[in-house]
Amino acid sequence: MAKILMVISASDTLILADGTAHSTGYWAEEVAASHRVLVEAGHQVDIATPGGVRPTVDPISLDERGGVDPAAGEAFRAYLESIDAELAAPLDLAAVHGIDYDALFLPGGHAPMADLAASAELGALLTEADGRGGTIAALCHGVAALLSAERADGTFVFAGRTLTGFTDQEERQGGLGDAVPWLVESRLAERGALVETGSPWSDTVVVDGNLITGQNPQSSVSAARQVLTALKDARRTTA
Repeated sequence: MAKILMVISASDTLILADGTAHSTGYWAEEVAASHRVLVEAGHQVDIATPGGVRPTVDPISLDERGGVDPAAGEAFRAYLESIDAELAAPLDLAAVHGIDYDALFLPGGHAPMADLAASAELGALLTEADGRGGTIAALCHGVAALLSAERADGTFVFAGRTLTGFTDQEERQGGLGDAVPWLVESRLAERGALVETGSPWSDTVVVDGNLITGQNPQSSVSAARQVLTALKDARRTTA
């Protein structure tokens, strides 16, 4: 059994480009579907947030406002209710010891742009994990949280790495468009990441060594399964 730390944003608000506040949170499918895959494979998944604050689910990620089929939305809601005790009392990100975990998993929703993308605590965990070859996975807007990982000289830890994430096209088609304070794909490219994208809303996962990234909510299950593969490979290497 491996230990996986799922880091979820604690923010329920994103300040938009025009300075107004937009209610947000984590995206239901990205937490529910990936958590389920990882746990059903027999692994321990701990949840952490900045400050140990209970995370907020983005309500539109549970219904047709977010392009979610009603039946799927109910299934995500039911699963989140089944892990409510864990969501209600997450670990404080600042108190987590990264060495205790075999993998880090970063789901999205717009909320990570508000706190995780600039979290020094998360940045330290990511830098440490990457340095020892630990598995790092991020989904959709959760890939924005990788931006927190900077070296002492200010350079981006994942510069030169190949990854994917919520694309500028998807943001304009079904996200907040140009109202967002910045675009995830563009910002990652600006920091030196090599961004590869599939068709909008396609199940697209990119693997670069220990780094696993999924483009959007549709990639949740595939990204989680890729984490399972990485953990199996790691066990074979150390056996």
